[in-house]
Amino acid sequence: MVAMRDRRRNLCAALLTVVFLVVSGCAGAGAGAKVEGKIGVLDPARILSDTNAGKKAKDHLAAFSKNRQTLIELDEKELRRMEEDFVKQASVLSPTAKREREESFRRRMQEYQQKVAELNREVQEKQKDVMDGFRDKIEAVAGKVAKRLGLQIIVDSSKGGITLYREDALDISTQVIEEFNRDYP
Repeated sequence: MVAMRDRRRNLCAALLTVVFLVVSGCAGAGAGAKVEGKIGVLDPARILSDTNAGKKAKDHLAAFSKNRQTLIELDEKELRRMEEDFVKQASVLSPTAKREREESFRRRMQEYQQKVAELNREVQEKQKDVMDGFRDKIEAVAGKVAKRLGLQIIVDSSKGGITLYREDALDISTQVIEEFNRDYP
């Protein structure tokens, strides 16, 4: 999430720089000068959901996450079993044995919580790595499509992105999806 937020801020800053350069170029050209250029918009989330490689990436992340969730569930079952055993045997245990069991359960609970935090961190890192790699592929394919179409800039039009308005005719997502599926079957 933080990396995506930073990437969006960088993209926004780059877009503002381009706008500033275009506007300052207009000011230097005199009043009434028209700026020519071709812009395209692209929805990366659509590329992720509508391409073969995107679907594979999502499936890979889901399998990785499910594997980690299974490990957590096994530990949860073990903790429940320990707790049930303790409740069943509490009446016959000596005070010392009760304390030892309680302490053992607390240690095991702490280990479980640390493991959950570690596995969640692994899932987040994996998501970041996969999504960064996929984003790099999107940028490469979008660059090829932009050159073919004679575009000078492509703007991210995803939900929550920096694009506030766009003409539907500017959307090149379909062309990028087709090219993406050819490059990454």
